[in-house]
Amino acid sequence: MTTPPLHRRTVLGTASAGAAALAVACPDGGSAAAAAEAPARRRSPFRHGVASGDPLPHAVLIWTRLTPTAASTPGSGQGPRVAVRWEVATDAAFQRVVRRGTFQTGPARDHTVKVDVTGLEPATWYHYRFRYGAATSPVGRTRTAPAADATPDHVRFGVVSCANLQAGWFSAYRGLAARDDLHAVLHLGDYLYEYGPGQYGYGISDRDIRPHVPAHEMVSLADYRQRHAQYKQDPDLQALHAKYPWIITWDDHEVANDAYRDGAENHNTDLGEGSFLKRRARAHRAYDEWMPVRMDGTARLGDGDRLFRRLRFGRLAEISMLDLRSYRDAQVPFPGPAVSDPDRSITGRQQLDWLKQSLSRGRAQWKIIGNPVMIAPVDFAALPHDLVDPVNDVTGLIPRDGIPYNVDQWDGYTDDRREVFEHIRDHQVTDALFVTGDIHSGWACELPYDASTYPVGDSAGVEFVCSSVTSNNLKDITGTPPHSTSTVVEGIIKANNRHIKYLNFDDHGFSVLDVTPTRAQMDWYVIGDRAERDTPITWSVSYATKTGTGRVEQVSEPV
Repeated sequence: MTTPPLHRRTVLGTASAGAAALAVACPDGGSAAAAAEAPARRRSPFRHGVASGDPLPHAVLIWTRLTPTAASTPGSGQGPRVAVRWEVATDAAFQRVVRRGTFQTGPARDHTVKVDVTGLEPATWYHYRFRYGAATSPVGRTRTAPAADATPDHVRFGVVSCANLQAGWFSAYRGLAARDDLHAVLHLGDYLYEYGPGQYGYGISDRDIRPHVPAHEMVSLADYRQRHAQYKQDPDLQALHAKYPWIITWDDHEVANDAYRDGAENHNTDLGEGSFLKRRARAHRAYDEWMPVRMDGTARLGDGDRLFRRLRFGRLAEISMLDLRSYRDAQVPFPGPAVSDPDRSITGRQQLDWLKQSLSRGRAQWKIIGNPVMIAPVDFAALPHDLVDPVNDVTGLIPRDGIPYNVDQWDGYTDDRREVFEHIRDHQVTDALFVTGDIHSGWACELPYDASTYPVGDSAGVEFVCSSVTSNNLKDITGTPPHSTSTVVEGIIKANNRHIKYLNFDDHGFSVLDVTPTRAQMDWYVIGDRAERDTPITWSVSYATKTGTGRVEQVSEPV
């Protein structure tokens, strides 16, 4: 199996954690309590917890996984077909049950249970649980979205991405689970990682804080099922799934590093990994089984793997979750004019047209785009747009938007980005907000129509990028102290890209996005050492964009 290349995950940053620290308590009391709970979880047939997701005004998905017999381990294909009972109530004691039913599961779906519960009231908290024989699952809590014509005063989301179990403890999930002020969690991709032990672990030595199961790169359907199961046994992940509904998309590691339509950097048929398309189909099948998400618009298995979709939160906000792996062309091997080729796409034609519809003026006020890879241009030596074509008439060498530093992002597919930004400009769309993961670092950016002349000219919107839950950042990969190498790189990036207002390439953690009729604000929270399960969590910095401006500014405190 291949090891991950440094260029793909060399990420950049600066910490601004000198602001007043806000500690977040550990909900389970730390490692000792978690260790005490572990035997009980192993005995329960519901040892992988519960989860909910994709909230609509009158429906929400609920999920669990049953282990009916000792042989019915994830990926085994063993065990009986059984009936699992489920209940949804307006109270935690289940005195007021509003929906109930029975779900048939078995080895064909890895004994997972996924129910689309309908007939619910908008903007309402519910509790849910599952039963099998005398056993009862943990109780989960979820919330429906506001009615389509509602005008909520705000909506608030936890924002996370890039959670590599081998690289550390999921303290970011612990921090979000300790909060009581969210409506949902946005996960922007890399929920799990494909690598085997010894690959892409903690820091420069790739040390495994917790080695992956199975003990090799996941390729088969059983592999993907076992890896999902391992992640879902993490107590902090279980706590956050049980606390809030999730709205999720995938990036590349749910299948293989640097995936594209027909292959991936980390897929090699010569090493016995077989057909990439078959591998991706197996990964998508396991994802559909194990994640609280509607694929192709339903909770059913086998009816398609379309993941891009919209979720409305009244008139205030609509979230459009993108899939930027399944339809993209292969990445160019190095920056050059091919990044501007109009025949190359990161979205695919159908999804690009759908995205432009999401960015139409008649929709909700805030058009939030769940964006797996960064859309803001990050480049060097860009020429003004009106000079690029004359120079290329002579040389044919210059990308339209300068020399990008990462062609796996939208910077490697600039014609798609140009079409999206031109749609925003031509249709006078306001309050376009891209919320992004992938690059293990925190960013607050404006989205200039012409980065080379900015801040002269307008901005198409704003992008907020959350840091990674655990996956290595620049200081981890280089083995250098915080605020050393990263600070130098940060200065170079910001000097060449005046639309980038904030960078943090040193820290891991989570973000909180709060949206109101007058502004959208992102708060970045950072964790201490990923190798310490009880590591502290502190507020770092906050940035906001006022409605109608397409600009970002730092604010003095979190929401």
